[in-house]
Amino acid sequence: MKLGPGQLAGFLKHPPETIAAVLLYGPDEGLVRERGEALTRAVLGGAGDDPFRLATLTGEMVRQDPARLADEADALSLTGGRRVVRLRDVADTIAKSLQSLLDRKPGGGLIVIEAGDLAKGSALRRLAEAAANAAAIGCYPDGPREMAQLIRDVLGRERISIAEDAAAYLVGNLGEDRGVTRQELEKLCLFAGPGGRVDLAGAVASVGDSSALDLDDVVYDALDGHAASVESALTRLFLEGHSAVAILRAAQRHGQRLHLAAARVAAGETADAVARSVRSPIFYQLADRFRSQIMAWPPERTQKLLKLLLQAELECKTTGYPEETICRHVLTLVGRLPGRR
Repeated sequence: MKLGPGQLAGFLKHPPETIAAVLLYGPDEGLVRERGEALTRAVLGGAGDDPFRLATLTGEMVRQDPARLADEADALSLTGGRRVVRLRDVADTIAKSLQSLLDRKPGGGLIVIEAGDLAKGSALRRLAEAAANAAAIGCYPDGPREMAQLIRDVLGRERISIAEDAAAYLVGNLGEDRGVTRQELEKLCLFAGPGGRVDLAGAVASVGDSSALDLDDVVYDALDGHAASVESALTRLFLEGHSAVAILRAAQRHGQRLHLAAARVAAGETADAVARSVRSPIFYQLADRFRSQIMAWPPERTQKLLKLLLQAELECKTTGYPEETICRHVLTLVGRLPGRR
């Protein structure tokens, strides 16, 4: 079965014993791991390190020994209680092994499967979504609402308050990977101290590292038509481990914000007033460039930009062409889109 957002919280806390397997998939690897750990804790409780109740496998281990998954799933705990088999780094190659297991196993132990960004037609996704004794949970980067709630939760545990502009800055600069986001927020907690307060300067000092600034730079350079700067900045970002899809999504977020700002200017507001009031405050080093781009990118031009960026992300996921090549090609071309005022 496919779980919706309304079912998710309760399911992660109390996975039913009728469910034999849970597939966690999506582009947010940190969120996949976090939910895998949550399911493991929910089943094992304080026995999370009990080797008789927890087994950890990889997709490669199952590929080399297809019977291994069934052996672990059928094993009984010597200390009693429900077992968990945590299966990481998997692909569609294990679908047949999982199918035969689900066909004969109504429930009992729980297999937690942690996969990457599976396509809609993936054999694993189809199997988990269709089986009555399995569940499929998509793990996607946090949106603004989820990110704001996560910030409140993490800082709230240390009784740390946060200024509105600082929270907006964090929402705009975190969120591609839940694991990385939590690390950054924990670093911010250390920066502020228990019972402290985070202002915008503190948020930038703690979280605003060079890679985040490089990501902003490459997006702004792309829209300004600085192709040579885009090439060099992309090379740095790829070497640091940024994915092409994450960079394209950063460009999409900027394009969406620019589209809303340009629409307000077209309705009669000034670029200065719009830039000062836009949600997710503009980093002060980029404020002048943002105002210039509002004038250079009217609504009809930003619509073309967003369409192009969405198409590029789709091509990264479906064509088989190198993602970095697609990303470089698109971001060096967007500055030439027609429609400049």
